[in-house]
Amino acid sequence: MYCLDMPGQVHKHHRIARVLADEIRAGVHADGSRLPGEYTLTRRFGVSRTTLRQALQVLGEEGLISTHAGIGSFVTFDGTPLDNRLGWTRALAEQGTELTTETLRFEEVTDQELAAELGLVSTAFIALDRVRRLVGGQGVSLEHSRVPAIEELAGLPERGLDGGSLSRALVAAGRVADSGEGRVSVRGLDAAEAAALHRSPGEPFLRLTQVYRAADGSVVEQVTSLLDPARFELHVSSGRGGRP
Repeated sequence: MYCLDMPGQVHKHHRIARVLADEIRAGVHADGSRLPGEYTLTRRFGVSRTTLRQALQVLGEEGLISTHAGIGSFVTFDGTPLDNRLGWTRALAEQGTELTTETLRFEEVTDQELAAELGLVSTAFIALDRVRRLVGGQGVSLEHSRVPAIEELAGLPERGLDGGSLSRALVAAGRVADSGEGRVSVRGLDAAEAAALHRSPGEPFLRLTQVYRAADGSVVEQVTSLLDPARFELHVSSGRGGRP
């Protein structure tokens, strides 16, 4: 059972919604399948039916179990909203855009600088670097994902990813993102990045850095994405009078 007895009762349903949303996006709850019943979910999260129903309403507003209401921040590709936790290749394929994904690196590494930046004691990470290309080979995104190599995740590169999904592996290991924060900037590609993307050095790309944390505050994943500004933009919206 999840323990969600954290300060601020008003936020409990948002926490539950984020957990379920991550599971839906990772394929734990398949498209077209029904979520577990209210009794099962209230027992799992240790909350009232009222709180659970509020969480389900949030999922509906995010378009995961009903009509999308346009609440939240989304990466967009050619004007179409994407969610990188769903997987951009899959999201783009669903809208008819053909992309190929090339894995450049998938191994366990040591990164003292990143560990210090994230406030971690262990310096061991799972490193997954992938480039996504349009037909013809030109890269439109380069993603550097770093996951603390703890518990069940240790040795993941040797075992491989189920269906190529890192999100699914994280959920299977009980590492579910409860919150996230990110920064966006613009910078020129260095020589290695340009070579991976089949682009010119110095070409400006959006740089999106995100850190996802579990409900207990521990780091689930740090992702740095380089995105073609001719294709990608960051669209921020809010609902019910709230700030983004």
